[in-house]
Amino acid sequence: QVQLVESGGGLVQAGGSLRLSCAASGRTLSSSAMGWFRQAPGKEREFAARIRWSSGETYYADSVKGRFTVSRDNAKNMVFLQMNSLKPEDTAVYYCAASRVVATNPALFHSWGQGTQVTVSS
Repeated sequence: QVQLVESGGGLVQAGGSLRLSCAASGRTLSSSAMGWFRQAPGKEREFAARIRWSSGETYYADSVKGRFTVSRDNAKNMVFLQMNSLKPEDTAVYYCAASRVVATNPALFHSWGQGTQVTVSS
């Protein structure tokens, strides 16, 4: 199993920025990709971004493309999500997750962090 711990959430005004971090430990070599998901109250968990550990290849949901940037630090087993031009509709609990395959379906991610709250005020 992979243990994941997110940090960096908080309250920000619309148009502002936040940077989320995800620290991975344990059997990290069993994971091919890391994803960021978010879940707003009353809504299903949705994919936001992912990155492959080996190549750094990234993929984004249309809703965040051009505003969010996912990156990783292989040496430190960390993944980051830089969020710019934040909107009130970005308000959610953000989770990082690990997968053995390159995917966007949350069911294919085997390890999850506890989540960090991001609140964007208008």
